[in-house]
Amino acid sequence: MEPHNLTRAMKFLFLGLSDDPDQQPLLFGLFLSVYLVTVTGNLLIVLAVGSDAHLHTPMYFFLSVLSLTDIGYSSTTVPRMVLDLQTHGRDIPYPSCLAQVCLFNLFACLDSVILAVMAYDRFVAICHPLHYPVIMNPRLCGQLWLGSFCLGLLNSAVNCLMMSQLTFCPPVEIPHFFCDLPQLLKLACSTTTTNSMLMYFLAAVFAGIPVSGILYSYTRIVSSVLRISSTGGRCKAFSTCGSHLSVVALFYGTGLGVYLSSIISRSSRKSAVASVMYTVVTPMLNPFIYSLRNRDIKQALQRCLQQAT
Repeated sequence: MEPHNLTRAMKFLFLGLSDDPDQQPLLFGLFLSVYLVTVTGNLLIVLAVGSDAHLHTPMYFFLSVLSLTDIGYSSTTVPRMVLDLQTHGRDIPYPSCLAQVCLFNLFACLDSVILAVMAYDRFVAICHPLHYPVIMNPRLCGQLWLGSFCLGLLNSAVNCLMMSQLTFCPPVEIPHFFCDLPQLLKLACSTTTTNSMLMYFLAAVFAGIPVSGILYSYTRIVSSVLRISSTGGRCKAFSTCGSHLSVVALFYGTGLGVYLSSIISRSSRKSAVASVMYTVVTPMLNPFIYSLRNRDIKQALQRCLQQAT
């Protein structure tokens, strides 16, 4: 059998976060709880925005898109890990691994671009308040969402194509809890120099451009806010950006931390543990950040709960 065909018929083996059998029940309960909290919290955000007419604005529309993206982002990796912890089965077929790579890159890119779009929304709201309803009209919001989704699909398609060209020689043991493309490149039998260069180029484009847009937006926002004479006006302007800045810092900060840890530490297992922060913890914390810091969201959630009871 040719190596190319063998790759498509083979199974990969996850090494997971721990080899200790006594820790498996604890990890199962922990990650199942985190996943349920993530899905519930983000669905509540979507429900609050959809049910409250006062929240039918561009800012909350993109917040609900971010919440749905976080659900997909978390669902790509956590359910599989929880199932493996419960069944003690760590193997994954090649097609499932390929699908996981595609979905993970789709939602990760979509998360990054949506955060940049939300920064642009805040920039227009604070720097051009009189023109905000005209600029951020429903048509533009729809186009921004569609454009973000198309960029995510493009990133996902290129990464999927990249992985489909790799050849693996069994047995393939992945020192992770999901199919992470950088780890797979290290395990491939075929030459991966071109693939690695393309992967870093895509990361620079789909992460670097949104970060540049966020930095530019907030540079203009800070400049505009500092020109406001009243202290109350400054505080109100900054308060509308506080939650978004916290989510941006959490998303990119944890991602950067994982990247630096993989460079500093040669242990792939430690890198996998660090990856838990941006793949599992960050999607769970986002709804808490927005609900605790945003009075409109808290009031909408309270009304939803009152109607439900």
